[in-house]
Amino acid sequence: MKKNAVVPYAIIAVLGILTVIIISFVGVNQRDDIQQAEEGGEKATEETQEGETSDDPEAIFESNCASCHGADLSGGAGPDLTKVGGNLSEEEIHDIIINGKGSMPPGMATEEEAGVLAGWLAEKK
Repeated sequence: MKKNAVVPYAIIAVLGILTVIIISFVGVNQRDDIQQAEEGGEKATEETQEGETSDDPEAIFESNCASCHGADLSGGAGPDLTKVGGNLSEEEIHDIIINGKGSMPPGMATEEEAGVLAGWLAEKK
């Protein structure tokens, strides 16, 4: 009677060990994919730092500013920018983008990107 009670536990143990082995192999493959994606991301960042600045202010805003100021400029963690041109000049906006202000950290965009963004935001009145 006791021999029959041990068999289900042995089957469960073997299945558990096989499951752990399979999950380990899947995890190793995912780790390699993640490392390759991170390396690709670093290369893309290096390319953009080498002077490939976008002239599209909306694309620059989307990649650097939208997470705090909202995709529609309406604000969020950062202030509403829908009418920022009515309150600040292009030079003041440029200065804030480069040097930061309040909770906004400095250096959120390159000098060239800041110029494109400042011109675009100054038109928002």
